[in-house]
Amino acid sequence: MKFNKVVIFGVGLIGGSFALALRRANAAGEVVGFGRSPATLELARQLGIIDRIGRDVSAEVKDADLVLLATPVGQMGELMARIAPNLCPHALVTDGGSTKGDVVAAAYANMGGRVAQFIPAHPIAGAELSGAAAARADLYVGKKVVLTPLPENSADSVARVRRAWELCGAVVSELTAKQHDEVFAAVSHLPHLLSFALVHDLAQRDNKEQLLSFAASGFRDFTRIAASSPEMWRDICMANRDALLDELGSYMQELETIHEALACGDAEKLQEIFSLAREVRGNWTQQ
Repeated sequence: MKFNKVVIFGVGLIGGSFALALRRANAAGEVVGFGRSPATLELARQLGIIDRIGRDVSAEVKDADLVLLATPVGQMGELMARIAPNLCPHALVTDGGSTKGDVVAAAYANMGGRVAQFIPAHPIAGAELSGAAAARADLYVGKKVVLTPLPENSADSVARVRRAWELCGAVVSELTAKQHDEVFAAVSHLPHLLSFALVHDLAQRDNKEQLLSFAASGFRDFTRIAASSPEMWRDICMANRDALLDELGSYMQELETIHEALACGDAEKLQEIFSLAREVRGNWTQQ
């Protein structure tokens, strides 16, 4: 399968890697990129991620086979409204957003009769680095991509978008948008929130330089994701606020249990918590 023309909005880590992976699989003809930063777009062109920098959205999408929205989720509704009137009947649109309920709602609100051409997706392959320079052709190899198809999507449309991600090397699965957001609130959005919170806490202390000078690998591993895009994670947290609040509430209860065990000198309770966590973590890493 080959897409003769691919249009990508956002040519950073996610969008740029998608383009490079399709190129490597000989599955993309011309790749056109749009973005907010002329410098980033020019770098993407120089790196061979895109063939051309897009100038006119309506002109570029009218003959596109595949459109990827790889912008922060808060920008997708506006983009959908701009591209929907100009899509040709065979074009497919997918996205790389980390939340799906809000993106699906934006599609229904902005794509009108073209909503059946939008197949939501979430590649589980992010990193703390961003921008065109971070893009890699192998980013998606062996990584999961979750599709959350709409009732309006045809089986053929879903299969074509699935195949596009598989050509990038991804392992594709499907969930409903609600299932997706509940799962990733627990295993992705909450960890990012906690990582940002810990670094923010230390950043406000008078002795932050001293603290960071003694921080070692444990701190580095836990806070690596606090180097991620603040804008992107702001949008993700707000978009998945309800599910994230539920997960944060559960985590606060867990912290209260640990706090009580420490305050009471309950070593057995701490060992019980740590042992179960170690067992689950060990089993997970061996999968």
